[in-house]
This record gives sequence, structure tokens and C-alpha cells, in this order.
Amino acid sequence: MSKKGKNVMNEPDADEARLSWFHIKAILISGCGFFTDAYDIFIINLVMPMCCFLGTLVGQLLFGVLGDKMGRKKNYAIVMVILIVSTIGCALAGPSKVGWGICTMIAIWRFFLGVGIGGDYPMSAVITSEFATVNRRGFMIASVFAMQGVGILLASVLTVVLLLIFKGHIEENVDHLDTVWRICIAMETPRYAMDVKGDIDAGIKSAKAAMGSSKKTPEETAEIEEAIAVRAVEKPAAAGQVAGSTWKGFKAHFGQWRYGKVLLGCALSWFLLDLAFYGLNLNQSIVLEAIGFGDKEDQTAYDSIWNKALGNLIIAAIGTVPGYWVSVFLIEKIGRKPIQLTGFAVIAICLAVIAIWFHKIVDYSKTLFFIIYIICQFFFNFGPNMTTFVIPSEVFPTRFRTTAHGLSAASGKLGAIIAAHSFSAIKDIGGPAGSNNFIQGLFGILSFMMVLGFIVSTFLPETKGKTLEELAGEEVIENAPSMEQLKPLNEGNEGIDEQDIYEITIKN
Repeated sequence: MSKKGKNVMNEPDADEARLSWFHIKAILISGCGFFTDAYDIFIINLVMPMCCFLGTLVGQLLFGVLGDKMGRKKNYAIVMVILIVSTIGCALAGPSKVGWGICTMIAIWRFFLGVGIGGDYPMSAVITSEFATVNRRGFMIASVFAMQGVGILLASVLTVVLLLIFKGHIEENVDHLDTVWRICIAMETPRYAMDVKGDIDAGIKSAKAAMGSSKKTPEETAEIEEAIAVRAVEKPAAAGQVAGSTWKGFKAHFGQWRYGKVLLGCALSWFLLDLAFYGLNLNQSIVLEAIGFGDKEDQTAYDSIWNKALGNLIIAAIGTVPGYWVSVFLIEKIGRKPIQLTGFAVIAICLAVIAIWFHKIVDYSKTLFFIIYIICQFFFNFGPNMTTFVIPSEVFPTRFRTTAHGLSAASGKLGAIIAAHSFSAIKDIGGPAGSNNFIQGLFGILSFMMVLGFIVSTFLPETKGKTLEELAGEEVIENAPSMEQLKPLNEGNEGIDEQDIYEITIKN
């Protein structure tokens, strides 16, 4: 006798399956987007720092909503087109004969590049999450996000290599730096188909692909189809009444504290994280100077760029990239919430130490200062920088998942924008420009932000080992009609009346 009351995405075949080539392809496809995102952000920041964050915020909000309205696959394709076109635009940007100069043209293309990068956040996270198995979902999403580290590292390596290649030309004529940066720059899911669109057939097709049904027996394939039928009982959408993403529904759902506190925890923790993350990175020249890679008097333009490029490479190789990949391999063992809480705590302690003893540390040992900074970078990525991306892709209902993830990500980018426009001024309070007179106070503020991040992170649930339906509070009906019983009602895509489905269920 066939089993009843199964949810297709709670089905052992789907949520406990081995990592297959299908899942690896999902990681690679989504990961490629994040690889190029990080590369584009890092490499162009050598030319025009912090210029695309407004576009990123817009993209996160816009494509977060569109992902729930129009579907994941269609919007992911649009995001990729925007990224490609705007990247080419940045590489080919030049001044006009009348009016705008090259900086204005680059800024315009950087805005659109930011829109594409922002759209990639909710799309990549949710696509990977919805195709993942329960026991490897964290690993898969973390692997996608860790491609940022690879992109940052490649950008650092390529910059150093190109500077070496063009060293003679740059020293003869600084305008050859234009060649260097231009070369650098020029380099649908089953849950959505069933829960939101109400397309049972599309859900079956996607679920079979995710489960690797080509290797299953006819009996196992039939069981998958029967499991899909449960969605017709669980969800109005699968019963012909599409439960689309609406603002009214969004407010009703997150207006309940048990759901609203999760969204609040995701958004605030990401916001507080990016205040500190970008606050530190905007002042990275202090760190580079402490380890001997900062600006020096009477140095050439080449030496200035070279010192910064080499310093960034060291920081990326020692602190940033290892943190990403330690998260990837430990996230399923430790869990998301412990990693986030530990990261916030360690960073808060490190920044507090720097805030209290900044000058003593620098005077005593620049190497010690560098080590503390590297620890911060490591625990940013083996910590909240990773988990603030992972958790929002798991804890929200399908119909609001990309919207809520985009809103959380946009909150983080708002923190980055605030850091970009205020922190460089705050560090000079009480002294002349460039004096770093308030640098200790700045590190103290950042430490306090991390303490707040720790507190709001307690609002979040632990997602390890739980299905997306469990995390979203979506109930499973224990007694559901078989696929054969539903087929006559769904022929011709006429839709299924919800009352008819429940009548069939009662008869069973």
C-alpha cells in the first residue's frame, strides 16, 4: 500500500538524498554568479571604491520581490544579462566630448552593475536552497557564497600579476594604469512551481530532476508523483488557487511575532554586520600601513597601487578565503546559529581589544595588530558574513522567500552605505582630516555593533537538519489523495477545486 501524508520536499529521496551531479551543477551555476560578483566588486574598487552599493541595494529589493512574483529561473537569467552588459560597459567607459567625464560614466555603469549583483543575492541563495537536500543544504549554500572568496583572491592575484607585467610602462607613463584596470574588468525550482504557481506537473518534473529519478524504478517514480499530491492538499496554489506573493499576505504573515522576529533578526544582524565589515575595510589602509604595505612619502603612483594590491592579496589569502571554506565544511556539523553567534562574539572581543589598546598594540608590535585584524577577517567569514546569507534562504515560506532574503540583504547593504559615507569622517573627529584622531572610538563603536549583532541573532532559529517546510511553519496533511485520484481533476490545466480534494481525502 502506498504511503500517505508525504510532502514531496520532505520525502526522504528529496531531502536525504546523496549529493548528486544535479546538486553540484546547482552549486556551480549559482556559485559562478557570486564568483563574478565578488571579482567585479573587488577589482573595480581599485578604480572607484564604494560606487555600486546603492545599485546593489536596489537590485536586492527589486529582484527579491520579482523572484516571488515571476519565478526564480526567469529573474536569474535577467540578473546575469545585467551583470554581463554592465561589466562590459565599465570596461569600455570613456569620457564624452561634451558633458560627462569618465568618472561619471563609470559611476553609471557601476550602478547597473550593482543592480545585477544585488539581484544575484536572493536568486542564488534561494535557488540553491530549494534544490538542496536537508543534510547538505547548508554545505551547498555556503559553497555558493564561498565563491566570493575565490573571486576576491583571483582579483588580488590578477592585479598583482598585471602590475608586474606593465611595471615598466607605468613607471614611464602613469596613464598606462588605465590599461591595467580595463584588462582586469574585461575578464525554476520544485517548491516554487508547486507552492506559488500551482503547477503540479512542473513540480513533478523539477522534483524528479533533483532526486535523480532517471535511476529510479517505476514504483519509486510513482511514489514521487504521489508525494507531489500532498502539496495539492497543503497549499491552495496546488489546488488551482495560486497563493502568490502579495503585500497583504506578506504583512499578515510577518505581522505575527513568531515569523516577524525571524525577519527582524535576519535583517538587523546583516545590517549590523555590514556596518562593521565595511567600516573595517574602508579603513584598511591603516592595516596595510601597519604591515608595511601602506602609502609612504615620495612614492610613485605605481608603488602606491602595488603596495595596496599586495596587501589586499595577503589579507585575502590568510584571513578572508580560509574563513569562507572553514564555514563550508563545518556548517552542517556545528550549525548556522552557533557559527553566527561565535563570529559576532569573537569579532566584538577583538575590536574591543583594539579600541582599548590601539596605540599600545601598534607601538609594541605591528605584527600583533595584523594578527588581530586577520582573526577578525577570519571570523567575519567563519561567522556572520556567511550565515547572514545562508539563514534567510532557509527560514521563510516559499512565496516570500526571495522577497524576505532580498530585504535582509538590502538591510546589510544599507549598513555598507552608511559605513561608506560616515566612517571615514568619524575616525577624524577631534582632529584634522587624515589624523585618525578618533580611531580608537571608531573601533569601540564597531565592537558595540557586534554585541548588538549577537543579541539580535538570538531571534533566529537553528536550521540545521530541518526541512524548509518545517522552518517556514508549513504543515503537512497526514491523509492525502493519490496522484491517480487527482489526475482527472487536473486534466486540461483547468485547476482543482480545493473542496473536491478534501472530499477525496475524507473518503480515504
